[in-house]
Amino acid sequence: MSASLDIPGWRHVYSGKVRDLYLPVEAETDAAADRLLVVASDRVSAFDHVLEPGIPDKGELLTTLSLWWFDQLSGGDGGRSIPNHLVADHVLGDDDEPVELIPAAVRGRAMLVRALDMHPVECVVRGYLTGSGWAEYRAEGTVCGIPLPEGLSDGDRLPEPLFTPAYKAPMGEHDENISFERTVELVGAEVAAALRDTSLEIYRRAAAVAEARGLILADTKFEFGTDAHGVLTLADEVLTSDSSRYWDAAAWRSGTTPAERMASFDKQIVRDWLAAHWDKTGTPPELPAEIIERTADRYRELLERLTGD
Repeated sequence: MSASLDIPGWRHVYSGKVRDLYLPVEAETDAAADRLLVVASDRVSAFDHVLEPGIPDKGELLTTLSLWWFDQLSGGDGGRSIPNHLVADHVLGDDDEPVELIPAAVRGRAMLVRALDMHPVECVVRGYLTGSGWAEYRAEGTVCGIPLPEGLSDGDRLPEPLFTPAYKAPMGEHDENISFERTVELVGAEVAAALRDTSLEIYRRAAAVAEARGLILADTKFEFGTDAHGVLTLADEVLTSDSSRYWDAAAWRSGTTPAERMASFDKQIVRDWLAAHWDKTGTPPELPAEIIERTADRYRELLERLTGD
């Protein structure tokens, strides 16, 4: 999707690698906007580059999954309702018929949300040892500086889920793993504790939902802000293929190699192909149709298995 898409009633203010942000045209300044339109595109990124072509329907698949998880975390899973940034996407018209507030051009891949004072901390929770955590553990016996027992293998379940926050670096720079003590310095002790405790609660609840559907939630990341009343509020996308690592539980138990045990429901197919066909200099090569199709199938399979639709 082009970042310059003309949406009546909205003005484009920002494009990330895969999402675009719009504010109401009536807001005189960005700071005055009380709501935002977050549009998930079909773009796909890897190794800090946006790749061509995109993944068909990716924006709609991820938005659908985010909305489903927001509903679960609002009490749909039987737990307490965790405040989130969504606002009503329709109102009743004069004839008592519902009027859609999300423009037709982006309906299905956009969320209407409240403006929040966002915290500069990415709240990462790791339930399993893999990725950069596995590399650090092999070298130091730790994950983000947290000591772990000896003898763990790639893909093993951790004794307890770990809260391993990162500092959200300015645009164009890499996020930086930070300690809990540094989190306290950034946001204060009370907010830091709330970020940690809420992130761990969400992870445990989501992991239980995933487990009931034959899936493992290996790790994930959340973003939070504070609303006008000072309430800690879950924001951004949540528990999607782009923010989380899911594995098939049966394959994890029976697989004989890390690739078999930890085949994730995300763009790992894209990353693996790119790593094998590009030296990370210059412009990345165009993705083959087969890689695009396989990646889209993984996104779609995860949504179907979680939601039953």
